[in-house]
Amino acid sequence: MAAVTANGIRIEYEEAGKQSDPVIMLIRGLGTQLIDWPVAFIRGLAEKDYRVIFHDNRDVGLSAKFNDAGMPDFVDAMARASAGKKTGVAYSLEDMALDVIGLQDALGIESAHIVGISMGGMIAQILAGKHSERVQSLVSVMSSSGRPDLPAAAPEVIKALTAVPDDPNDREKIISLGTETLGIIGSPGFSESEEVRRKIYTARYERCYSPAGVARQMLAIMRAGSRVDLLKTISVSTLVIHGLDDPLVPVAAGKDTAANIPGASLEIIEGMGHNLPAALIPRLVDLIARHVKSVDKKET
Repeated sequence: MAAVTANGIRIEYEEAGKQSDPVIMLIRGLGTQLIDWPVAFIRGLAEKDYRVIFHDNRDVGLSAKFNDAGMPDFVDAMARASAGKKTGVAYSLEDMALDVIGLQDALGIESAHIVGISMGGMIAQILAGKHSERVQSLVSVMSSSGRPDLPAAAPEVIKALTAVPDDPNDREKIISLGTETLGIIGSPGFSESEEVRRKIYTARYERCYSPAGVARQMLAIMRAGSRVDLLKTISVSTLVIHGLDDPLVPVAAGKDTAANIPGASLEIIEGMGHNLPAALIPRLVDLIARHVKSVDKKET
């Protein structure tokens, strides 16, 4: 593992593949860490002759925390939003996009193929729309344009995501609740066992458990609003991937994202939910590698 100072803060990152290969930068979603990228996914892209760089977003993992901002008051935030008022945030998705550019600068990378999932897809969209000179191609996975009238997450998903353990200091209760949530948002066509889900969440908990950091990221998403107008300005080659059975970010969000990016390709995967199950890794690697290689060929 390694860390750099990027955009004025500490960013923890890892990489795989040869330094001389074209770069793919991966951006994780809400509350997840760089360890949440499946090893087979990273290895698969590296074996396609890409240098793969992936990092902890700010406020999670081993990257900088913004604890001075405290735990957000979501009741107040939603009330202010309903009244048309802005809510103070510790940082924005634009700030998180600048973290990626800062990481590029620190590693001497002029531009890269950008792959973002969920919140990471939102950050990737901002990079492609506002900093296109640093983006060779865009892949937005299980993400959204932020258009406010898109379908919301299923009620049971919202309940799971907002649930808190009876004892906020009880390791077993925290891990059990997280394991259950991973099952609720996962892929019905490619289900993972409780043992696998528990292993994923336990590793996440042991490395860094920061519920306030996750909440601050959530507030940044809420504050971001619609990116539809920005998406219409994106000129880099774009692939949108979305699960047909995503209970957290319904497939309509992926369709809307692709519809608003000029020339974007859309790949909808039946049975896929809001995760990267092992059974889908080879297909996802092939889709992404084929997309970025088509861009590389045009540039040579």
